[in-house]
Amino acid sequence: MDRAQDAGIGEIVWEADAARKEGTALWRFAEATRHEHGADPSDYPALLDWSIREPNAFHEALWDFLSIVGDKGETAFVAGTSIRDAKFYPGARLNYAENLLTRRDEGMAIIAHRDDGTRREISWRALYDRVSQVEQALRAEGVSEGDRVGAIVTHDIEAIVFYLATSAIGAIWSSCSPDFGPAGASDRLGQIDPKVLVAVPGYGYAGKAIDVSATVRAVAEATNVTRIVLLGAVPEGLTDLGCVSLDDWIAPFSPRDIAFNRMEFSAPLVILYSSGTTGKPKCIVHSGAGLLIQHKKELMLHCDIKQDERFFYFTTCGWMMWNWQVSGLALGATLVTYDGNPFYPEPARLIDLIDQDEIAIFGTSAKYIDACAKAGLKPKETHRLSALRLILSTGSPLIAPSFDYIYADWKTDLHLASISGGTDICACFIGGNPLLPVRRGELQCALLGMDLDTLDDEGQPVSGLPGEFVCRNAHLSMPVSFWGDADGSRYRDAYFSRFDGVWAHGDFVEKRPSGGFIIHGRSDTTLNPGGVRIGTAEIYRQVETISAVEEVIAVGQDIDGDQRVILFVKLRPGHALDAALEKDIRTRIRSGASPRHVPARIIAVTAIPRTRSGKISEIAVRDVIHGRPVKNTTALANPEALELYRGLEALRD
Repeated sequence: MDRAQDAGIGEIVWEADAARKEGTALWRFAEATRHEHGADPSDYPALLDWSIREPNAFHEALWDFLSIVGDKGETAFVAGTSIRDAKFYPGARLNYAENLLTRRDEGMAIIAHRDDGTRREISWRALYDRVSQVEQALRAEGVSEGDRVGAIVTHDIEAIVFYLATSAIGAIWSSCSPDFGPAGASDRLGQIDPKVLVAVPGYGYAGKAIDVSATVRAVAEATNVTRIVLLGAVPEGLTDLGCVSLDDWIAPFSPRDIAFNRMEFSAPLVILYSSGTTGKPKCIVHSGAGLLIQHKKELMLHCDIKQDERFFYFTTCGWMMWNWQVSGLALGATLVTYDGNPFYPEPARLIDLIDQDEIAIFGTSAKYIDACAKAGLKPKETHRLSALRLILSTGSPLIAPSFDYIYADWKTDLHLASISGGTDICACFIGGNPLLPVRRGELQCALLGMDLDTLDDEGQPVSGLPGEFVCRNAHLSMPVSFWGDADGSRYRDAYFSRFDGVWAHGDFVEKRPSGGFIIHGRSDTTLNPGGVRIGTAEIYRQVETISAVEEVIAVGQDIDGDQRVILFVKLRPGHALDAALEKDIRTRIRSGASPRHVPARIIAVTAIPRTRSGKISEIAVRDVIHGRPVKNTTALANPEALELYRGLEALRD
């Protein structure tokens, strides 16, 4: 039996009515391009097929429909000898920030929250004026096209202002969350040598004040930074670095019209970082034009975000979802941001914001949804949720019971979209679609312009079974390069060494008959007991339905020429891993997945290591149980947790 058919996976749990579908931007785009693809606007597979078969026509139409500000040039797409050689809009000139700052009215641009209860607002006019001041101050520091501006910042108004001011000049932005710590931040920003560093001297989290001075100093010592701007008063311990407060730094400059630097499509805007759990993080360079058009396609067409809608995403400035949310300004949407603990001071803190600020689009992680369910939160009974129409989930696969939870305990008439992409493309491959039904446990579809497939080890397509997830065509937000990778070999090895001529993303994914997808985990952590490939998410889906279990992590242990599955469980308070619970776990996995998925050992732990973006670190645990060094513990939010996995007696036989 196909595992994905078990427990109702693939059943339709929500679908928009005809009037709602016909009111979406995706429907209007399909109608506007009907003469090209020849299908009814409701026929998404035909629209997707055309977007892949006719890339020039599709991207010509996309630019126009998205109302991109700039010069499109004479053609939208030129094929190359390989995916990497293809060119999008080779004659185009545009600026990312200019496209996000088209409004200068008194409407609300950003509403920023902190977990201490602080709420701040900024209008479109005030946002433009503040970007103008920072842009002038950056130029006065000598920042010009191609220079880097580094950041250690929280998700707040000032981070967005600096990002847009950097873009307006044509410089390159790169940010870290302040919880990265001295080594984590310097490992990243030290590689790109920023000219200016902007940082918070400290921040609050769940009622605690956290000093960032040591991190600021570490980055200053690892780079040739010429100016450090602090978002707050300069602490005594940093005065020797010549730091200046933001208010003092921009005081000489009055708002004026911004001279946006329109650049070619491939001009870099931002440097993001891989997780760094297998060595120093890779510095992934993305173009402003690629992100602008890709993000606007996803946000307008696949999320149907409209002007003045309130758009929230729980993220940090060290995660690509921050860049993704900021692009919502290009639609005229109001961003609602949050910095701090999402469950502080009460578990329903973020849900309260949905009512308080009339949030229409609520973005979060699968982990957050699972935590709400296990905390017993039932917003349908305690909150209005009147404006909420779309929940976005990413970071890890959204398990089928989480679909049940949202529709049972949040809101019945709601579009729930599990989306997936990554830092590598700073965008999505798979995601939501307002024209298609939501199916339990599935991601709805390949996004427009994405020719996606799943392959076996020999590179042959597979369907109905998990395989290596690939993209066969060039896409808008493929990285421009890796920083410092002069001959392009690291870039090539990262995505194109697995299969000839196609982008291999590193996910273990199943194509569904519906056209949707199920993600079974990262392929580099795929389990292989007895030569059968198993995605870790297949195990997690089963175990995380057990109320006694808070979270789990599964790894493969090499033993006697084979591999066996080891499952570590972190239990909820008041529970112990006794024989009855262990039997329940094994039974649930055997019946919900297969006998091959049943772990050889189940071991209770008190903590599970996670990266700073919140993802569990299977690779680090796998290395520890095999006695191998973990190459970059600074990438972990809780590296001390690794000691729980070292030298375990239960793994010696």
